[in-house]
Parts: sequence; C-alpha cells; structure tokens
Amino acid sequence: MCVMFEKLKSVGRNVKHELRVYQFVLKDKRTPKISKILLGLAIGYLLLPFDLIPDFIPVIGHLDDLILVPLLVIAALKFIPQEVVDDCRKRALQV
Repeated sequence: MCVMFEKLKSVGRNVKHELRVYQFVLKDKRTPKISKILLGLAIGYLLLPFDLIPDFIPVIGHLDDLILVPLLVIAALKFIPQEVVDDCRKRALQV
C-alpha cells in the first residue's frame, strides 16, 4: 500500500513540474503562437465544466480527457524549439 502511495505522490510531483514547465513555455517569447494556442486549448478543455463526451457516459466519458489533452500538449511541443523547452525545464527546477 505504501509503495502505491509513493508512486502516486511521484506522479503528482511530475505533473506539477510539467505544469510549471508549460507555464514558462507559454510566457517565453520564442514559443510559436500555434503552440501557445494548442496549450491554451488543452488547459481550457481541462477547466471547462463541459466535455465533448459527457463524463456520465461510462468509460468513454473520461477517455476524451485522457486522450484529447495529451494530444494537444504533444502537438504544441512539436512546434516549440527544443532549446526553449530545455530552458523552461531548467527554470522550473529552480522554482
């Protein structure tokens, strides 16, 4: 049970770190506008009170969140130069 709890804590820390990285990426002037739009859509989709597929539909209702948001983030990262992402990761570690 403790091992599982530690893994969950680790995943939570990783998610928190990645969100911080994406905040820095969004603020960076070197980030292309298309990436800022895609990251904004991903964040907005998570925060909106409605989904494309309602959550009350078993299994499929939650899968859209698990599939759509990572796809938007991956698409956004494809347009961002690697040195920008690396710089933002370093800055996120310092915070």
